[in-house]
Amino acid sequence: MVFLWVVLALVVLGLFFLWGAYNGLVNAKNVVKNAWAQIDVQLKRRFDLIPNLVETVKGYKNFEQETLIAVTKARTAVQGVPEGNIGERAKAEGELGAALSRLMVVVERYPELKANQNFLALQEELTGTENRISFSRQAYNDSVLQYNNKTQQFPGNIVAGMFNFKKEQEFLQATESEAEKKAPKVSF
Repeated sequence: MVFLWVVLALVVLGLFFLWGAYNGLVNAKNVVKNAWAQIDVQLKRRFDLIPNLVETVKGYKNFEQETLIAVTKARTAVQGVPEGNIGERAKAEGELGAALSRLMVVVERYPELKANQNFLALQEELTGTENRISFSRQAYNDSVLQYNNKTQQFPGNIVAGMFNFKKEQEFLQATESEAEKKAPKVSF
């Protein structure tokens, strides 16, 4: 009879462990999804600011059109990335960020544009958004690290395998495109 109680207690403890491990994995998975959603909100904010910025800059004659074209192409490339493809989306967003950086460097050559109140307001909004994107990316990578640890460490890896949790989430990494490798030229 004592043996039966011991076995029953072990089964109940095992079920509680399984329950806790499963809920921990679900929680970690949802934290990763939420972190990506926060990045997506900030990227959408930046995405929406770009047409206003481009239109403000277009008003200045002799402004380098190739810079505006590069920003527009990069924005279009972001739109073409399939939903849920985090790696490709991060790469396209990196290209867009590089194009925006080049635009800001070129703006330095146009004092009358730098004094335009609309442009200054848009530039401030864009700078704040870039800071939020950077913070959100860091939070995302922290949540991915936590999730990956839970799904790869023993005994969580057993529970993750039993319930088909994806073994590893993708980290957002800085990408260096050819354009980003070139140092921007600033001349006064």
